[in-house]
Amino acid sequence: MKQLQPRKIVVLSGSGVSAESGLPTFRDAKGLWNSYSWQELASPDGWQRHPEAVLAFYNERRQKAWQAEPNAAHIAIASLEAAYEVVIVTQNVDALHERAGSRHVLHVHGELAYARGTSPTPRRYRIDGEPIVLGQLCEDGTQLRPDIVWFGESVRHFDEAEAHVATAARVLVVGTSLTVNPAASLVQYAHRDAQKALVALEIEDVPRGFTFLQGRATDVVPALAAKWLSEAPPDTR
Repeated sequence: MKQLQPRKIVVLSGSGVSAESGLPTFRDAKGLWNSYSWQELASPDGWQRHPEAVLAFYNERRQKAWQAEPNAAHIAIASLEAAYEVVIVTQNVDALHERAGSRHVLHVHGELAYARGTSPTPRRYRIDGEPIVLGQLCEDGTQLRPDIVWFGESVRHFDEAEAHVATAARVLVVGTSLTVNPAASLVQYAHRDAQKALVALEIEDVPRGFTFLQGRATDVVPALAAKWLSEAPPDTR
């Protein structure tokens, strides 16, 4: 078993945190693509069949994500960096954690703020809130697509995330129902001696060893962050 790092916090965040900033969850998103299923809009096969619809879907999601503002939960999580090493492992594709001030964010499902080519070795480009259009090419001559992990594609940073969870003295799960794997499986790597909290409105199964704090992230996380800051161990570096 790996040794705990007393000044390390890992946050596992999901769409519920972004929803409190007014962003619809992926499956609740509405728009001109209503004639397509969300599976078609988030798969390599759907991209091959309906590239214009896929780009329209993600362009609107990107625009809304850039119009949204970090909420009290994002800001409270960022505040923990005053006393801890904080690593955020998020299923969210927006940049609200970074915009709140968090510096170490692992996006396991990709990022709306980037586009990439479609070759086997694509280049990656930061586009922030700008749209991607059909005919917009990577330097290798391939069509740009959202830098998002689609169904059937491998999640990112998983081994790194697992190692961080295993050594964190405190683990916070917020805004996720823990039903989407493999990201949901990360909770099982939390150290048995770590402080572990799960914040949600409701959840069917609370992972073993986790304390369930029921409520909105914007209500519960600031209070928990203040408590953890007051309990921060001395810096012995």
